Amino acid sequence: MILLASNENPRGMPEGARQAGAAALQGASNYPDGNGTALKAALSRKLGVDAGWLTLGSGSSEILTLAAQATVQPGHSVVFSQYGFVVYAQAAAQMLARATVVPATDYGHDLAAMRAAMDDGTRLVFVANPNNPTGSFIAGPALLGFLESVPAHVTVLLDEAYTEYLSPAQRYDSIGWVRSFPNLVVARTFSKAYGLAGLRVGYGVAQPELTARLNARRPRFNVGTPALAAAAAALADDAFVNDSREMNAAGRVQLRNGLAELGLTSEPSAGNFVMVCVGDAQGISARLLKAGIAVSTLDNYGLPQWLRITVGLPQQNERVLEALRTALDAAG
Repeated sequence: MILLASNENPRGMPEGARQAGAAALQGASNYPDGNGTALKAALSRKLGVDAGWLTLGSGSSEILTLAAQATVQPGHSVVFSQYGFVVYAQAAAQMLARATVVPATDYGHDLAAMRAAMDDGTRLVFVANPNNPTGSFIAGPALLGFLESVPAHVTVLLDEAYTEYLSPAQRYDSIGWVRSFPNLVVARTFSKAYGLAGLRVGYGVAQPELTARLNARRPRFNVGTPALAAAAAALADDAFVNDSREMNAAGRVQLRNGLAELGLTSEPSAGNFVMVCVGDAQGISARLLKAGIAVSTLDNYGLPQWLRITVGLPQQNERVLEALRTALDAAG
């Protein structure tokens, strides 16, 4: 089976992370370090922030829910974009908050409309960059201008699950922005470019007061011993991440060119996936599954004609394009 449905790294995990995680199993009969001391120290060195600015999560999804728990009360408003990650709506619902969904522009965030949607009851806004599932990207200057406009009583959760896949020209200093904005949380994950999706490790970066509120709600042993060890090792492997980014960039071009040759419309993407309009997405997905290829349907995002295809290895990308051609022919 070729798994191109969940945006994992098709290269797997770095060998050093695999070895570190396996070695850590020797101590897995004991509880993990509830503070994640070694991983926080590695992140502190990497990011240039004190460990007191860090919150560890079971994937970055947990950081999103912790942010809601720390800032939102029943009846408050949580603002996010149409086609935003499904966890945003779930986090709002868990807190009995109002989900204020702002219509997208070109399948991406309309920052001006999101700012206009905030009111005195707004306590949290989610911004994904790049956005999942659409792949849209917000340039750094526009994002900074938005942060500067947000009232102090509103926490901004900047979801950067796919940030390692950005090109050098797209990069901006969100960690530096945390130093300037006490209401900003930057959430990142080891699930994507670092290849540790099954180990569930993510982290949030915020100023100490907000970090303390996040950690007060964090389960004590939310990240296991092998995951902590593997993440620290993966963080040190810059070559692996750089190679993954370069392979992904080439794979996106391969996929989008191939989709265009099939007469299909796909959206530009800054992540490790491509969103493509195929018409009968459920039917095409079922045919791909019979061919041994799993992709993601997007009905739950209100995009029933679209599929999201993770960028795979070059031969996997070729396989999915061939299977798509066959599926489209069968669909007439």
